[in-house]
Amino acid sequence: MDVEEFDYPLPEELIAQEPLPERDASRLLVLPRRSGPVRHAMVRDLPALLRAGDVLVVNDARVIPARLHGHKEGSGGKVELLLVEPLAGGDWLALGQASKPLRQGARVTVMGSAIEIVQVREDGEMVVRLPVEGDALWSFLDRAGEVPLPPYIRRPPVETDRERYQTVFARERGAVAAPTAGLHFTPALIEALAGRGVEVARITLHVGPGTFLPVRARRVEDHRMHRERYFVPEEAAQAVARAGRVVAVGTTALRTLEASGGKAGPGATDLFIAPGYEFRIVDALFTNFHLPKSTLLMLVAAFAGLDRIRDAYREAIAQRYRFFSYGDAMLIA
Repeated sequence: MDVEEFDYPLPEELIAQEPLPERDASRLLVLPRRSGPVRHAMVRDLPALLRAGDVLVVNDARVIPARLHGHKEGSGGKVELLLVEPLAGGDWLALGQASKPLRQGARVTVMGSAIEIVQVREDGEMVVRLPVEGDALWSFLDRAGEVPLPPYIRRPPVETDRERYQTVFARERGAVAAPTAGLHFTPALIEALAGRGVEVARITLHVGPGTFLPVRARRVEDHRMHRERYFVPEEAAQAVARAGRVVAVGTTALRTLEASGGKAGPGATDLFIAPGYEFRIVDALFTNFHLPKSTLLMLVAAFAGLDRIRDAYREAIAQRYRFFSYGDAMLIA
């Protein structure tokens, strides 16, 4: 398939730049997976749209303040680092930007602490050595790091983003992007779902920056996904096994379930889901609206059919839904 088939025109003003004051106040476009017209609801209506025996699978990854701003030792040139994932020995894979190329052995000062460039790779990737490890690392990042908002949010992060760009499920530190479908949930909504007989199960997939990267290949089949780490607890696997329907909250939960086969344990996946993929585990999907020509849009097109997704997105745009991370949501069931 041609990547251009997943393009669509989106007015700039529909890209949400701020979260709504109330998480569950977002609009919800309800799309029957196989056939039938769309309906318009609110996220807080979700308990009435699901049924007893459904298992809602959420991603409990916690976003870390992964963007660091510093200066090169010696020249004083500005440097931006985005931590991607921890490596063996305490080093981190990172993406780097600087006025002049960063070289192996260079040191970057961030709030008085030195970060060493251990290795420089292609496409801006590098291995860096941070000045601290363990709990001290998280304290350092909390002080020195910035919430890595996606590039389509065209404003600097503010203090409230540290809370609003986390889901209420967020527990396992390591993600550099939020599993944004989960941003709509509140304790009250979770309680209402439980009262409906809907179980919530937690898995972890540490979302990497590749979620924002454009598909550079001309053909869908030529794209290669970034690898992300996941963990499926035993209790989540058991919940999935007994579920009437498995409802994935977000594309990250869906990819984890499909990659793991719903089985317990750790792993890593570069599974690329595009039209033609046969789903084995997930029956319904609660998700945000996704960027044109993105792997996430390809995933939802695989789940509901490209023509149905095109029609649903046209309807969402016509009805002035808010798009992307801080935007509205859709339920495909």
